[in-house]
Amino acid sequence: MPKNNITTILLGGEAGDGVKEAGISFSKLLLEVGQKLFISFEYPSLIRGGHNSCSLSFSNEKVFNNLNELDIIIAFNKETAELHKKELKKEGIIIIDSDKPVTSKNYLSLPMSEFTKKQNAHHLARTSVALGALAYYFSLPLNKLEKVFKESFKNKVKDNIILARQGFKYAEKNNWPQMKIKAGKKGSSRLIDGNQAFAEGMISAGLENYIAYPMTPATSILHFLAQYKDKYKIKVIQPENEIAAAIMAIGASYAGKRAAVGTSGGGFALMQESFSLAGITEIPFVAVISQRPGPATGVPTGTGQADLAMLKNAGHGEFPLVVLAPGNAEESYEAGTQALNLAWQFQIPVLILLDKHLSESITSVNLKQNKKINKGKLANLKQKEYKRYAFSKDGISPMAFPGTKGLVVKNNSYEHDEQGIVTEDSVVVKKMFDKRFKKMPLIAREINSQNPLKVYGNKKANNAVVFWGSTKGAVLEALRNVKKSIKAIQIISMEPFPDKKFVNELKQVKKIIIVEGNATGQLASLIREKTGIKIKQKILQYDSKPFDPNILVGKINKELAK
Repeated sequence: MPKNNITTILLGGEAGDGVKEAGISFSKLLLEVGQKLFISFEYPSLIRGGHNSCSLSFSNEKVFNNLNELDIIIAFNKETAELHKKELKKEGIIIIDSDKPVTSKNYLSLPMSEFTKKQNAHHLARTSVALGALAYYFSLPLNKLEKVFKESFKNKVKDNIILARQGFKYAEKNNWPQMKIKAGKKGSSRLIDGNQAFAEGMISAGLENYIAYPMTPATSILHFLAQYKDKYKIKVIQPENEIAAAIMAIGASYAGKRAAVGTSGGGFALMQESFSLAGITEIPFVAVISQRPGPATGVPTGTGQADLAMLKNAGHGEFPLVVLAPGNAEESYEAGTQALNLAWQFQIPVLILLDKHLSESITSVNLKQNKKINKGKLANLKQKEYKRYAFSKDGISPMAFPGTKGLVVKNNSYEHDEQGIVTEDSVVVKKMFDKRFKKMPLIAREINSQNPLKVYGNKKANNAVVFWGSTKGAVLEALRNVKKSIKAIQIISMEPFPDKKFVNELKQVKKIIIVEGNATGQLASLIREKTGIKIKQKILQYDSKPFDPNILVGKINKELAK
């Protein structure tokens, strides 16, 4: 992959300093001048206080992930400068909130708080001073920043505009250095995080009910859908716990409504019995699980990839299920659409595996939104006798919903016959089990037609790096600086696993390296289970932080040199 000239800014301060909002506002300005962006956030599991930061990487070419080598630090408090100065490039600068000139190398003072007090504005508005100064530093038009403020703050924008102008003029008056951003093509891109992209994907597939108990990092799906429930005609419910959420979603699907739930690993652990209920009743069930490090409460605001083993073996007993793991916002959107359609087409549970880094990081994307609704196999309303679990060649029985005139609908959590009546007849038990599993070849065929794996880099290389989920961004950025020819294989479908396609991609490969955000190499174990291929070279990270591409490339080069 060609090298990319990426600039990275970190804005940092205490909770309540408006760090996230400031980063998003400046990102919108950069989007206005044709830049591509990747924005991520770090914050502690505290209601008040603690260090918060926003990392913003941009270029006129695609940016797959943040780089941890910083060009600029905007320090809204002293702690930010102390914590992150070791990440600063040799020629980078730290902008501090001070009305006194600084002589230290790499430091610039900017009287953010002083300007804000004189303006009699809210303390949060001092971020606008910083953004105005940044606009000067990057030679960006101030009127475009003011446009961003007007769109973001509506009627409460006067102070922000005044303070941004003061920041711009201060930088100009004090002869701050300037750099010119290489203009990119302004298209129809917008800023979106993985959670919102997934929610919009579900909307495109006809989502009608979303039921969730708040659990970081999946909570913003609940917030987004609640905010736009009237626009999209969706019922959004927050019940008392995750168990109730799962049961309510199954009830909604049983009644004919396209429903989904969202949670993290601990919340899904509580849903396991309900998940199995969906398996035997053949009621469409969709759950999105955004991972954070465990076990137990773990690191609630960190990221990780340690729930794959749990999800691929979810529930008790055996039944068909699907597990998909998208790697960026575009794929999250596609997964949202796929999840509902697969669940209804095959009457199965479908699990989507995200993680904090993917869920909450914001990227500039151009989503191709297409409304696609697969309603599944519905019952013939004119038939004399309706059998909910009728045997069929493909294992898919016709669905009908309670209240349908002339039909009696019976669903049963016990093993049952075609009518839905409890049975312990071993012949019928086996036949019903086989009926459900007849769906798997059809499911696999459907998923194989929808990119269950993707390949990047040199597709003829005899070295390969294998990855999944949000590690995609770091791997693709690292590929720009890998010394040897290499191909990168991304696995998206974990169940069913695309074993034939994966093995085919490794025909000429002599060295395989796997990159995962867990301690045990869970994808490597899955690959060995499904293909017999044992991957010995592993780059594993489990410190609750996302991969840094600059560090990752060094590790990949080291493995390739062995």
